Amino acid sequence: MAMTVGLDVSGGDFAPEANVLGAILAQKELGDRAKICLIGREPDIISILDRENISRDLFDIVHTDEAIEMGEHPTKAFLKKPNSSVGIGFKMLVEGSLNAFASTGNSGAMLVGAMYTIRTIPGVIRPCITSALPVLNGGVSIILDVGINADCKPDVLYQFGVLGSIMAEQIYNIENPKVGLLNIGEEDEKGNLLTQSAHQAMKDSKDFNFIGNIEGRDLFNGKADVIVCDGFTGNIVLKQAEALYTLMRKRNIEDDYFDRFNYEIYGGTPVLGVNGNVIIGHGISNENAIKNMILLSVDTAEAKLADRIRKVFK
Repeated sequence: MAMTVGLDVSGGDFAPEANVLGAILAQKELGDRAKICLIGREPDIISILDRENISRDLFDIVHTDEAIEMGEHPTKAFLKKPNSSVGIGFKMLVEGSLNAFASTGNSGAMLVGAMYTIRTIPGVIRPCITSALPVLNGGVSIILDVGINADCKPDVLYQFGVLGSIMAEQIYNIENPKVGLLNIGEEDEKGNLLTQSAHQAMKDSKDFNFIGNIEGRDLFNGKADVIVCDGFTGNIVLKQAEALYTLMRKRNIEDDYFDRFNYEIYGGTPVLGVNGNVIIGHGISNENAIKNMILLSVDTAEAKLADRIRKVFK
């Protein structure tokens, strides 16, 4: 039986148009591999499908008029709006009628939803999100965390090394991934109190292949397959990479490598460390990014990523 992936049609800056169009593109690529469940205002969804001459039978449609807006307080909104598209998506995920749930909407609400419903995997201190950084050899490096955990302790960074390694292996097929700690110097004693303590904890790890500190100049050369940092640092790195791509485009500079900085290619990121497959996409996602977020959701579910993390933390 094919799996089912849920999409929050009401989420993101260009909802519902970009979401439904992205789902159409994804369905054409997926075929019988997975069914897409569209969660949002049914009249809007049907209107777009009919306009594009796409059969409604290709999708499951779950109607709701309620949505969590981008500016709403995540916890308050999730609790006050159980029938929002996000709330219904998580309910279906818990019930098992969805194998994965994806949204480009309020990322805070998605995280709160995961914590309140499917919950954190026992043993995981802090769930986190990642981003893929293109490297010169054609592959990617994974950086985590990129925004959820602005303040971290050394044991949290250690676990990011474990979580990132599992994702690198299962989603990107990187064998024995090299884990580096982002720092201001390669020497063991460099850095602030956090990175110094984290380095001490990581240097003799048997849980992952730690290669030591790496510097900002090593982010894109493949020195490390997994780059560990706190969410404050990771978010700055991510936004800087996005800004660099935008500047290249504005100056009409065409380059095969820098084209891979386009967020649309990657679509989104799984939330690592929770008991289910939850994928968060960029709020400004267009239909191509939505398509790739759905495809990533299917890959994540097929890889049984949450199950594999759960086994490691038993």
